[in-house]
Amino acid sequence: MNKPSRIMTPRMEWRHTMAFRLDPATAIKDPHGIHWGMHPIAWRNDDIPEVGAFNTLDDMLLDLADVGYAGTECAGFFPAKEEVRERAEARGIRIVAQWFSSFILRDGVDAVAKDFEEKCAYLEYLGATRIVVSEQTGSVQGVRDVCIFTDKPVLTEEQWHVLADGLDRLGDIAHAHGLELVYHHHLGTVVQTAEETIRLMELTDPARVSLLFDTGHAYVGAGTVADLLSATIDRVGHVHFKDVRPEKLAESRAAERSFLDSFLSGMFTVPGDGCIDFTEPYRMLVDHGYDQWILVEAEQDPAVANPHEYAVKARAYLESTLFTL
Repeated sequence: MNKPSRIMTPRMEWRHTMAFRLDPATAIKDPHGIHWGMHPIAWRNDDIPEVGAFNTLDDMLLDLADVGYAGTECAGFFPAKEEVRERAEARGIRIVAQWFSSFILRDGVDAVAKDFEEKCAYLEYLGATRIVVSEQTGSVQGVRDVCIFTDKPVLTEEQWHVLADGLDRLGDIAHAHGLELVYHHHLGTVVQTAEETIRLMELTDPARVSLLFDTGHAYVGAGTVADLLSATIDRVGHVHFKDVRPEKLAESRAAERSFLDSFLSGMFTVPGDGCIDFTEPYRMLVDHGYDQWILVEAEQDPAVANPHEYAVKARAYLESTLFTL
């Protein structure tokens, strides 16, 4: 895909110099001490590499710094770790976490542990504090011809315990590298619904496994945001705030789309641009004393939804609606 043409104004040319970095005076300031970042999936998509392929690590870091987001997660398109650390530090942006696809049920935890430890060491080098884990055995989230709304893998009773025990072991490895394992409930996987998410939290050790709470996946896959958050809030160690366009959700359901085709059609967007009322989950997190990271996230095609524009849109919503509560 060719990079969309744009007219470079003097301001845009200045933004693309190495001297530009996050200014603490203009960065997002949450009145309750929560740290705000934005996920790299707004710029580039690991599941469909051609989506956003024109964006670079520098494009993303410069947009984050310009709009005032202090952190992000790693993505598959990032260069070598030394280069990532140098560039992120130059922009004043924290690397917070990265996704890890586990196949505990397919391969066994012994086989998974080696790659997991390598990823933990990588994140430790970058100064991250979390590692995001999702069990991908049987996952259909990356399959284009499977309806995400009707077809998903389901665990047997024995598999539940194998998965929970395996995650506990990975949690110990994460701790050895100064990281917290946060499990991502996700559309198209074995842990998608509210019942599945709650059960996994009940079966795993709270000292080893936490939850990444994602509002978009909760709304679409679990049918609830506030109820699921209330049931799991003691386990929340990381948060993604993602909104949903209801008309696009209905359209994708009717068309029996896959996860990839649903987000390409515009099902997800940033907070304040969809139907989720974020005041309730935000207030619940604040009242519970949560003061870690919330990352704005929305799987979208950056050729259609300009990441800088949507980063600005999300910040405006945070400051006008959430921070005034």
